[in-house]
Amino acid sequence: MRKDGRKPNELRPIRIVRDYLQHPEGSCLVEFGNTKVICTVSVQDGVPPFLKGKGQGWITAEYAMLPRATATRNIRESVQGRISGRTHEIQRMIGRAMRTALDLTKVGERTFWIDCDVIQADGGTRTASITGAFVALADAVIKLYNEGILISTPIKDFVASVSVGIVEGQILLDLNYEEDSSAKVDMNVVATGTGSISEIQALGEENTFTRDEFDKMLSLALDGISQLVELQKAFYEINAGIWRKKNIKEARL
Repeated sequence: MRKDGRKPNELRPIRIVRDYLQHPEGSCLVEFGNTKVICTVSVQDGVPPFLKGKGQGWITAEYAMLPRATATRNIRESVQGRISGRTHEIQRMIGRAMRTALDLTKVGERTFWIDCDVIQADGGTRTASITGAFVALADAVIKLYNEGILISTPIKDFVASVSVGIVEGQILLDLNYEEDSSAKVDMNVVATGTGSISEIQALGEENTFTRDEFDKMLSLALDGISQLVELQKAFYEINAGIWRKKNIKEARL
């Protein structure tokens, strides 16, 4: 039993509240336990120069933490005048994950800007961001379809993410900050609703791990992701490839 009472294979309480903000095309609040992230999607005409004239869209992401998202205040990166390597890594990971969700050849030359802002951090901010960003992105695409801007809803699959790790010799799902900071091994997995893997980030914290440990961690992560996808599915109905929003504001695990 873990300090917060969870079993090794148990997710933290998960909550997603959609349409959380008024102005973005898609938005949600996502909570993984005490980690809370606001995810928004903004749609703009035009694409980066390398895609101009190719008739397809693009997805890009930005990620940030509020100064008091953590136990002590952090200086805003905008004040420091540079973005940290960690921030670059996370926002690129979010962008890659979301580009697996859409058929970008069917959205025209439009850019989907995903913003993930951590308002409270207790581990797993990147995995929470990816899981919530999908809901905000899907809602934005459905909005464009309902307005007649898109002729279809080009969502290919659900996408979610979760962490796993080895803490005091035990493989645990969905690490909070205390567990993550003492983990021998930390791994983040991104996968689709059909179980296809989009990305794996795995590293030993001055330690190594075996192939058997890796397989067990991956299996546990995919089980967790399947639960997160089931939560996402509560928001949508899909008929003949067309996604529509159900009249559901909030879903929990």
